Amino acid sequence: MTTSTGHPADSHPASELTALEALHTTPARRYLSPEPIPEDVLWAILDAAIRGPSGGNTQYWGWVVVTDQDIKDRVAVWYRENWEAAYGSRREEILSTPAGSRGLTPRGFLGAEHLAHHLHEAPVWVFAVLRGAAEATSPRAGSSIYGAVQQLCLAARAYGIGTSLTTLYGGHEEELRELLGLPQDALTMALIPMGYPVQGRWAQPRRRPVEEVVHWNAWGATRPRPE
Repeated sequence: MTTSTGHPADSHPASELTALEALHTTPARRYLSPEPIPEDVLWAILDAAIRGPSGGNTQYWGWVVVTDQDIKDRVAVWYRENWEAAYGSRREEILSTPAGSRGLTPRGFLGAEHLAHHLHEAPVWVFAVLRGAAEATSPRAGSSIYGAVQQLCLAARAYGIGTSLTTLYGGHEEELRELLGLPQDALTMALIPMGYPVQGRWAQPRRRPVEEVVHWNAWGATRPRPE
């Protein structure tokens, strides 16, 4: 339910986050409760997502919201198979990674492993779908939807709902096309499982210092950050 102004109903108010607070504290949340997400909240999050950027304002996107357990169970099998192939054999290696190392940390691994085994329990999935992507040859094709995907994650954050962006279901696109009834020219660009977090916190993700990864006018040209 929404108010006459189109804003989310007062029964599920969004938190009073500033834009920068949300940008700095929206990590992937992979421990998710099966508790349902109220429909008015879900609509409000999706409405925020579609305000995101779209190349040429073409809006060649679609958002397939999945709550059907049969669909989740089928896709979750593909996801677990891909997880085991990509990371399962490296479990002990990753879990023994020294603190402070780059790449997947032990804590990050355990969270991702949990999601791989419990993906089907997330109450809502959203597949971000891009029309025309099936024939695209540009590696930048996804730029027409990924900004909107991030807006979906940030809007969910405002409602206390956890998300993560994953493509680990890959390799089954034709089966997924049939399962979701997608047009022939469309591709799924991401899967975003959504749910209320049951573990972890809204912490600032660890990243390399900004001074190390920002280049001024040319690659390798750096400057000190003002104190």
